[in-house]
Amino acid sequence: MSSVFATGRFDRSPATAGLVVGDLAIIVGLLWMGSLRHNNNPVENPPLFVDTLAPFFIGWVVASLLLGAYSRRARRSFSDAALLVGGAWVVASLIGAGLRATSLFHGGSPLSFVLVVTGLGLVSLVLWRGLVTTVTS
Repeated sequence: MSSVFATGRFDRSPATAGLVVGDLAIIVGLLWMGSLRHNNNPVENPPLFVDTLAPFFIGWVVASLLLGAYSRRARRSFSDAALLVGGAWVVASLIGAGLRATSLFHGGSPLSFVLVVTGLGLVSLVLWRGLVTTVTS
């Protein structure tokens, strides 16, 4: 991972820490709402929710670092923010869905699920990052 930090794909700054917290809150919120929608209350069954969340967190860590979602460029303009976070989410959601399709995690990955989680996550993350970019520039 040291090469990711050395190539500028991850800006070590307080601004980046804020983005990480916000991005993870959005991903947790998205999957929390999905769990509730499917009558799985995360408060009543935390291990099941962690098992739902884990493949997408793994996907997010891999994709966001590889695609530079936490680089300085990701805060430069709305279009850069949207492109980097949007691209990272599409890759992350595909990784997460792929992991859910294995025996390592529950749930499976029907096409309808993949489309919904990818689409809602894309809209949510791009809007959040766009707001941050607009307010801070």
